Amino acid sequence: MFAKLKESFLSVVTIFVLVVLLNLTMIKIPGYNMLLFVVSVVLMILGISLFNLGVDISLMPIGENVGSALVKTKRLVLIVIVSFLIGVFICVAEPDLHILAAQISAIPDLYIILAVSIGVGVAVVIAFLRILLQIKLSYILMGFYAVSFILSAFTNTNIVSIAFESGGVTTGPIMVPFVMALGLGLSFVRGDKTTEDDSFGLVALCLICPILTVLILGFIFEPKGGSVLSVPDVLSGKDILNLYLHGFPEYFKQVAIALAPILILFVIFQILRLKLGKRTLLRITVGTIYTYFGLVLFLASANIGFMPTGYLIGLSLTENVSLIAIVLIGLAMGFFVVSAEPAVFVLKEQVENVTNGAISGKSLGMGLSIGVALSVGLSVLRIIKGFSILYIVIPGYIFALVLSFFVPPLFTAISFDSGAVASGPLAATFILPFAIGVCEGLGGNIFTDAFGIVAVIALMPVVTMQIFGIFYAIKMRLALKQSAIAQVDDRIIDYDEEQ
Repeated sequence: MFAKLKESFLSVVTIFVLVVLLNLTMIKIPGYNMLLFVVSVVLMILGISLFNLGVDISLMPIGENVGSALVKTKRLVLIVIVSFLIGVFICVAEPDLHILAAQISAIPDLYIILAVSIGVGVAVVIAFLRILLQIKLSYILMGFYAVSFILSAFTNTNIVSIAFESGGVTTGPIMVPFVMALGLGLSFVRGDKTTEDDSFGLVALCLICPILTVLILGFIFEPKGGSVLSVPDVLSGKDILNLYLHGFPEYFKQVAIALAPILILFVIFQILRLKLGKRTLLRITVGTIYTYFGLVLFLASANIGFMPTGYLIGLSLTENVSLIAIVLIGLAMGFFVVSAEPAVFVLKEQVENVTNGAISGKSLGMGLSIGVALSVGLSVLRIIKGFSILYIVIPGYIFALVLSFFVPPLFTAISFDSGAVASGPLAATFILPFAIGVCEGLGGNIFTDAFGIVAVIALMPVVTMQIFGIFYAIKMRLALKQSAIAQVDDRIIDYDEEQ
């Protein structure tokens, strides 16, 4: 538990420090609103810690066991149907998705959540079929991104940025570990030895498929109006207490409904196929309780404290500082937030191990921090200038996909998965509301200008990882060349000695 507390503290403390510095130098947050934010920081740290602990001991084992049990049935139709349902159910439970849906006016939350969840269900099925049929990941991604860019030209303009945003928030703290665990179980579908990149690429598909389903939703619904965010009137400690007392019952209900489908599916598998022992079931039950209360704390602190504070800061900055200063603040925000993400530490270690130290974790971490800093700064500039998100995502993904033909396949899979690393919980709960606040302060259209910042944040690690993949490929070629030269030299020396 202490390790999880440390991870969540590192994730949240950077935002806390930035807010304090901004409050002391550039803007003035009312005293009790600042106290509300401090209380929310404490609750979010506790919530993320409980949630991550619960995921490790409940949702990940559930995903792995269900995936393995599915494969053992050897019934393709059943595997496809259940994989789709699992993708839908686990996405419905994703907290970042609920936070995004709550910020979109004129479209009911349920429709956004269902559209994105169906996309994830389709993605899980495609991921399974890719493992079974050994289709190259880059070919699938090229096809899906091409279709998404074409749909973007015909669907409602206000939905485009939201669609790309949905991909970024979908790959959140509950979906990523579960889907990867499920993929580990599904990867045993083939009798031969699985290739190294089979364990990656699932998250990449879960990022692109929801983009397509939300773009299709844009043919039916049009988001309009302003932001649904507001700054609560907090005049005392009692007001802060009342906000949480009134909010908790709704979040207890919301999380229960979100987790119920995947737990019911697990119970069915346990009765029919798994037959797990009492000790394992007890561990999963305890983990589920941790997950439940962690999610409640996370959603409550995000909606009651973090999002209003991010929105207030964005709004206040437009009234107190220059536009250049806001862009610089965005750069700093992106740099420091991603550097503290626990998932970044995992990715750095993973890549360093895969490349046998050819790419150091330190250099990769710096590359990711610079990439995400540029993404937030570029997104703030997009709000100021009002240009379409397509001017960023189309060149970005084309560049990354072209590089996929020149880097090892494993790097392509890891790079498209790594988008989930940067677009963590703080991106949806703080950086997006910050962008909405800046946009409204400047009188812009939040749907075309502010939404999309999480999508750009998710894009930059993809490009960064592909660039590192190029360096790795060059290093390996040079190493092979030097090894060949050394072997020739050794043979010449041996020949001369024999003479």
